[in-house]
Amino acid sequence: MANTPQAKKRIRRNDRRAEVNTARMSRIRSFIKKVETAIAGGDKTAAAEALKEAQPELMRGVARGVVHKNTAARKMSRLSKRVASL
Repeated sequence: MANTPQAKKRIRRNDRRAEVNTARMSRIRSFIKKVETAIAGGDKTAAAEALKEAQPELMRGVARGVVHKNTAARKMSRLSKRVASL
């Protein structure tokens, strides 16, 4: 167990950060899921619109350090490729 004041503070801070980051990742996943359901439904305009909404969310995740830059780029690339093939 942490025995210094600084270590105790770090534990508190890490718990708060983990909560915020979990919420951010959940939000990003929700936006991605909207795109995937539109793709599954075969609706190209809805999928393109959902993709346009998901892109800034992913980039915000990158800026906040929740998602790695290359991971976000890969996800966007694969989603846009799937939307284009509809």
